[in-house]
Amino acid sequence: MTENRWRPDRRQVIAGPAAALALGATGGLVPAWADETCQSPYMPMITGQEEYIYLWTLGMEGVGDGSDKVVTINVRPGSSTFGKAVASVSVGGRNEAHHAGFNADRRFMWTGGLDTNRIFIFDVASDPGKPKLSKTIDTFVKDSGGAVGPHTFYALPGRMLISALSNDKDHGGRTALVEYTDEGKFVATHWIPTKEDPRGATLVDGFADGYGYDVRALIRKNVMLTSSFTGWSNYMMDFGKMLQDKEAMTRFGQTVVQWDLHTRKPRKVFKVPGAPLEIRFGWGPASNWAFTSTALTSKLWLIHEDEKGEWQAKEVADIGDPSKIPLPVDISIASDDKSLWVNTFMDGKTRLFDISNPMKPKQVYEKRIGAQVNMVSQSWDGKRVYFTTSLLANWDKKGADNEQFIKGFAWDGKELKETFNVDFLKEGYGRAHLMLFGSSKLYSST
Repeated sequence: MTENRWRPDRRQVIAGPAAALALGATGGLVPAWADETCQSPYMPMITGQEEYIYLWTLGMEGVGDGSDKVVTINVRPGSSTFGKAVASVSVGGRNEAHHAGFNADRRFMWTGGLDTNRIFIFDVASDPGKPKLSKTIDTFVKDSGGAVGPHTFYALPGRMLISALSNDKDHGGRTALVEYTDEGKFVATHWIPTKEDPRGATLVDGFADGYGYDVRALIRKNVMLTSSFTGWSNYMMDFGKMLQDKEAMTRFGQTVVQWDLHTRKPRKVFKVPGAPLEIRFGWGPASNWAFTSTALTSKLWLIHEDEKGEWQAKEVADIGDPSKIPLPVDISIASDDKSLWVNTFMDGKTRLFDISNPMKPKQVYEKRIGAQVNMVSQSWDGKRVYFTTSLLANWDKKGADNEQFIKGFAWDGKELKETFNVDFLKEGYGRAHLMLFGSSKLYSST
């Protein structure tokens, strides 16, 4: 098949997160593929083998330069530096580095700090093997009118949509979505509905808490979903201390919000107990649903369109033994909509669910990745799966269990087989967190 080299100056909009047909560089129709399956469908896509993994990494006192940084891992097969760090660029200081995302033309990677509210924008197009810091935004709280903790960075055409986790009034979980242009100019703030101010949304269970976490969209249905977590007062607290604080344990999100994607208006609020985190939509043209997992109750939930065209929320499966609170964190859906990887932080395991029937997910595989595990990313063909470890600075495990790494695995449909392992403590980088894929082919001429 001719490789689909998306040009950065061709802002192709795919009609929904399906593997739809798109115009390739040669002018022929070829499948529009993604580098991994959890990115915005508005972005240009990578076909085939990813070349680099960019890790947004939280610095640690006494480890290397102690600063947050982007670390680049070479994953080109046959390379003399395969599975090794080939570049890193620090931002100076520790900001509670957490999530990141490309903008719509994929030339820049936006990263955020949950503590300092700083946003760092990296140029990944000029030299894909060596990202460089291009711009820093220090005015997020002021721009947004009080939102705190920039978390998910979700690409829209010409815009970056950022979900926040907290606010500057009480540092609780009530928060907002914030829009910037690709150039870093503030556009708008969209506060998440509360019971006192539903902002026109229907409260399915008469409940809305205003909490935020992730944001994802199903373009062809004009549906956007947000999930909910907790505020600054909790995510900056020591994990063990928080678990013993009864009042703190009440400060977790319980909702998923359905929005009108185009108008950014909230439509419906679902009660989803237990802090629903990552949202992942199906990719198929008839996959009118999304999964999320709940951190505190260890459940998989399906947010789906019913036969009447209305969206609903339903608990569909347990993740491990919920009574042991394995703490589900990141999830990754396969491009064929048949399987879902689910990581659980406390036991360091990844689990694979068969979701060919989304209403009845079944676990079909599990493997312990390390003492702790957080993020999971997979290639579009599903043959390569990568894992990192850090959750939050004050939530990561202590002592020998505070493993910090990226591990790469080959997946043959039956077993994960390790292909490389980079120890971020030994190498002096810090806490390995968010992964994004890169390729020089994105920026090559036709």
